[in-house]
Parts: sequence; structure tokens; C-alpha cells
Amino acid sequence: MKVKFILPALTESKGKYWRPIKYSLFPPLGLATLAGYLDADDEAEIIDEHVESINLNDSPDLVAIEVYITAAHHAYAIADHYRRRGIYVIMGGLHVTALPHEAARHADTIVLGPAEEAWPRFLHDFRRRQPHPLYQSLNRTLEHLPPIRRDLIKRKNYLVPNSIVVSRGCPHSCDFCYKDSFFRGGRSFYTYTLDQALREIQSLTGRHLFFLDDNIFGSLRFAHDLFREMIGYKRLWQGAATVEAIKNQYLLKTAAASGLRSLFIGFESLNQEALRNHNKHHNKIADYEAVIHSLHDLGIMINASFVFGLEEDNPSVFETTVEWAIKNGIETATFHILTPYPGTALYDRYLAAGRIRTSDWNLYDTRHAVFQHPFMSAAQMENGYWQAYHQFYSWNSILRSVSRNTTLLNRFRHLIYTGAWKKCEWLWAAVIHLKKLNIAIPILETVLKGKSPIVNFKEDRQLACRREI
Repeated sequence: MKVKFILPALTESKGKYWRPIKYSLFPPLGLATLAGYLDADDEAEIIDEHVESINLNDSPDLVAIEVYITAAHHAYAIADHYRRRGIYVIMGGLHVTALPHEAARHADTIVLGPAEEAWPRFLHDFRRRQPHPLYQSLNRTLEHLPPIRRDLIKRKNYLVPNSIVVSRGCPHSCDFCYKDSFFRGGRSFYTYTLDQALREIQSLTGRHLFFLDDNIFGSLRFAHDLFREMIGYKRLWQGAATVEAIKNQYLLKTAAASGLRSLFIGFESLNQEALRNHNKHHNKIADYEAVIHSLHDLGIMINASFVFGLEEDNPSVFETTVEWAIKNGIETATFHILTPYPGTALYDRYLAAGRIRTSDWNLYDTRHAVFQHPFMSAAQMENGYWQAYHQFYSWNSILRSVSRNTTLLNRFRHLIYTGAWKKCEWLWAAVIHLKKLNIAIPILETVLKGKSPIVNFKEDRQLACRREI
């Protein structure tokens, strides 16, 4: 059997918002995971349309498409093309799970939720020529996951080919997140076994890793055991976590000793009431600055996430947020306009209140205001969003933020990291065009390394924090 896995390009990757490096970071690991369930004599290929063109004139036996919201219309067009030619199409992903009736019009079979358990059942039925139109995973476990087909990933197309995911979901339920919809009907957070995670890490060549888990600190016990075992691996890694999780100083020090050098953190807002109204109770603004200082003291850089357009926001939120981030020496920031994705509690609430302004999924990219805000117009939110990016990443702001670092080495690392990420688009575009992203990996590792943190596990602190785990 010949199977073609496709990740269709997001709409913004073909328009004025296109940043080549942003869409050349990570390979489609989910599709490579599904490819691991194929038989040894099956043929498979993975096409990531963000980094390569797609040939629509081939004749696979099966086409599997992963669908995100701003790629939905394009994904449907690809699916329709293959189906007109008599080729079987199966679709899954966040958007398919959120709007199964919409997706089902363009596929022979759809998969709802995580596919690790449903996909092999589908393959069994497909080989017997008895596939069903819908499959949904109910048994949530990663214990018997086959090896990921990393041989199908074209490593030279990505800055971070060593991406890895050792858990699924998140223990929290923010109302603007897809999680509750995607994992409905089963466990919404679960992990590899420790041995599985370590085997996967050891299989990856090179020093740099990027954990794409929604929250690598989501299970404190699993995270602690994983980081402790990684200390001897001499890796450098990046990941994502919540403010609440990294308040545990012993766990954070263990992560730093294992090679953590950069962390994506969802601060989202500086307004506690706004966070509470969107069910993000675990974020306590009173903890923000202490967490930032703890990370920086350990040589860990921060990519801070902020969402504009929460219920209590007003037009001052853009400048206030940017100034706070600069004052606290945040290295990089990712800004979003609140987007009520279909399938989320937020979408259901806004739809019932008549506040959804459009169902054009191409606009659901967190750059456009697709709902009615009580205090701001759509134009105010979109202009404020762009102004925040321009302000935060201006050279003046970068230098002000760099000056907040306490050591010369950290200042230099901050400057190089931020400047390379946002001020070298022409250089990234050239390297990507030449298919030479791999030459940038040693440079990334050097910048991330900085000075290895000296982690002092004081006995009294160690025992206290272990009790928290």
C-alpha cells in the first residue's frame, strides 16, 4: 500500500504574513507518528507544504491529511481533488474534531481527537476494504506507540528537526483552547512512560531538542524523573510550561541542569480578572516577576505569550503589556488577538451571544479580530496587535530589554537571539531557499548554551520541593 501524508499550508504562509523561518521550524511529527503504524512493505511519504511543493498528479492508495483551521479550505480542496480521482482520503486534526460535519463533506473517513488508537483500527479496516466513515480514539495511552518514522522527515528543511513530544494534552482547561474539544471522550492529559521518552531522546542525533508538548511540566513527577535522567545526556533543549508549574524551584533547577535554555510561557494577560473570566485560574500575576527572575538566574530565556482582546482589556492593554515585557527583560514575545476557535467553550459562548463576526476560517489566525469586543473595535484590536509587535521588536526596545540582564554574556545572548529571530528575515529566506537550514543548527546551539547554570540543590529546599512533586 502507498500512503501519502499531507500537512497543507496555512493560509498565512501564502500571503503578506509569511515568515519563512517561522514555518520552517518543526517537521510534522504527528504525521510521522501515524506513519509508524504502517506495515514494513508499505510505501509512505510526508509532504509538508510549508517547506515543499505538493504534487497532486500522483496516485497513492490512501491520502491522510492533517487539518488546522486556517488551512481548512485549502485542505478540503486537496481532499476533493484526490477523491474526484477515486483515491481514498482520511482527514483528522484539530479542525476536523471541532467541525466534523463540515470536514466529512470532503473526506471518505474522518478521525476525531488524538489518532494513536483510532488510526490502526482504520488501517485494519481499510486493508479489508471495510473502512468506516468515522473513527474516534477512546483508549488514551502512549505505552505501545511504534517508533516514529523520522526517516520520512526531510531534516534539511527544518531548523529544529529534533522536535519531540512525550505527552498529549494539558491538565488545564482555558476556555479559548482546543484541548477540551479535541480530547473529549477520554483522558485529556497523559504521557509516555519514562523509558519511552528516554529512548526517543537517545535516538536523536545532535545536541539540540525542542519539546513540542503543550506543557512539558504538566506532570510534575514525570517531568522531574525525565529531567533528572537527562542531566547526563549533555543536551540543550527548549519547551513550554505554565507559570504555576515552574514555581517549583527544585523542578526548575533540575530542568536547567538537564539542559533547559529557553521556555515558552503563556502569561497571556496582566489582568487577573480577565484571566479568571477565561478559566485561566492557575496563572497568578503576583508570581510573574518572581518566575521571570528565577528563569533568568538559571540562564533560561523566555518566549512570552500574550493574548489581546480578553473581556477586561481596553485600548491601553497593548502598550502596557509591551512595556512590562521590556521592563522584565523578556527575550522574545508572541502576541495574539483572542480567537474563539470552533469547538471551544469561548466560541460556544460568543456564538450564543451573537458576538462572532465571521466564519471565514482563513481569518482565524490570531492576527484578525473575528468577534465583537465590549470595549474595542476590530480595527483597534488589529492595529494594537501590530503596534505591539513593532514596539517590542524595535531596536530601541530590544536594547532596553537587553540592558535588564545582569551579566554581559546574557546580554550578548539576548541580543543575538532576538535579533536573529526578528531582524534577519532576508538571511533566513536565503538559507531556506538554498535548503541549508542545517548550517544554522550549530549556531543556535552555541547561542542557547550560554554559560552552563550552576545548580545548587540545597538539601532543605530539595526535600521541600520534592514533597510538592
